[in-house]
Amino acid sequence: MANSSFVTEFLLLGFSSLGELQLVLFVLFLCLYLVILSGNITIISVVYLDHNLHTPMYFFLGVLSISEIFYTIVILPKMLINLLSVLRTLSFVSCATQMFFFLGFAVTNCLLLGVMGYDRYAAICQPLRYPILMSWRICGQLAASCIVSGFLISLMGTNLVFSLPFCGSNKVNHYFCDISPVIRLACAESYVNELVIFICGVLVLVVPLIFICFSYGFIVHTILKIPSAEGKRKAFSTCASHLIVVTVHYGCASFVYLRPSAKYTSGKDRLVTVTYTIITPLLNPMVYSLRNKDVQLAIRKMFGKTGLLLKTL
Repeated sequence: MANSSFVTEFLLLGFSSLGELQLVLFVLFLCLYLVILSGNITIISVVYLDHNLHTPMYFFLGVLSISEIFYTIVILPKMLINLLSVLRTLSFVSCATQMFFFLGFAVTNCLLLGVMGYDRYAAICQPLRYPILMSWRICGQLAASCIVSGFLISLMGTNLVFSLPFCGSNKVNHYFCDISPVIRLACAESYVNELVIFICGVLVLVVPLIFICFSYGFIVHTILKIPSAEGKRKAFSTCASHLIVVTVHYGCASFVYLRPSAKYTSGKDRLVTVTYTIITPLLNPMVYSLRNKDVQLAIRKMFGKTGLLLKTL
């Protein structure tokens, strides 16, 4: 790909226009990044250590947390360095690599959220068949399918962008190598490439979202049949955390990717992208730890054992 291009590196403009505010943003984003890492690592740890959480729902939550960690590692460390650096360049290959892994984990997250919706449908609407529908073998196959599909789609999207010649400006008006700001720098006509990427975006975002909506349609129908108010509340509470994460994740991603890159506007897109590259990975562990009593109990038990071990030492 590099042989067909005159551009050997890209300049990430990011937040360079904000002047002294960059230092404030560095401190803010660094704190948020540390919270994201610690929150998701805590979720992974409690799901692994607490046998009460060895269920399909928490298995997929653990996989989602692992994916969220790598998803932020791809973007945030370089963004933090750029906030303190004058030289904000990224080589051609590094830019393509960053886009590949970012898209791979982003698509994986979308597919995982769809699978988690199916898990809630199976648990509430098909309780007697749930152990068969969501056996550990099937859970492993679903998780692996999400990861493999995510990176195959990412490979195709990245190739569609970087197969184009880049021979003009190398200034990416963003804080990482995202599709729209990079493809706008191509020297050749990119309509076909953009159309294919747009169709892929529709399939990745709309199809799982429709699947989630249908799943929750059946879930609501089933819950309304439960006679007791307490039973309805418990059933709804198991779905609330998932719905909050789905709403934020799909809402922000749809705003950026379900439109042609010609309508790309750097200011608004950077703000929305910050939401789903920082706020969504932060929201995931916070929502599940604050709203889910099983996870809260597991976290207290884990930190209780850690405190006891420190006292013993």
